[in-house]
Amino acid sequence: MTFETDIFSQFDKKWALLTAGNKDSFNTMTISWGGLGTLWGKPVSTVYVRTSRLTHDFMDREDYYTVSFFPEQYKKQLGVLGSKSGRDMDKMKDSGLTPKFIENSVTFEEAEITLVCKKLFIQPLEVERIPADIRNALYSKDAPHDMYIGEVIGIEK
Repeated sequence: MTFETDIFSQFDKKWALLTAGNKDSFNTMTISWGGLGTLWGKPVSTVYVRTSRLTHDFMDREDYYTVSFFPEQYKKQLGVLGSKSGRDMDKMKDSGLTPKFIENSVTFEEAEITLVCKKLFIQPLEVERIPADIRNALYSKDAPHDMYIGEVIGIEK
């Protein structure tokens, strides 16, 4: 299993979709925070989801999730999926992306690469331990994030 990339720009510049669920019920959201590395002798991804997001409910409920990266031409669709809630509308219909159902989760036909992850760990971010400038900028008016760490068990291309 090999994934070669510019690790520091993969999330920040390219963005990604975080998806949890199955063919009967899933939710996805755009993420630009995340990390890739090794923990407990396993290749892992780390993602962050606000507790107020519908995807958070799916992440808590499901054992698997995917992180899908897209070519630049899909930035507009990822913008829709990051700014709208699945509670209020059918985001998938409006996005124009094509869900692709894989073992244990969901990705998209248009994705360049998808990391299939098995959830290993969940940790709420302790807002009071975040530096004041970041806390004031990102958490004064919105819900905190939970951190999810998942073992990368497969790569879909």
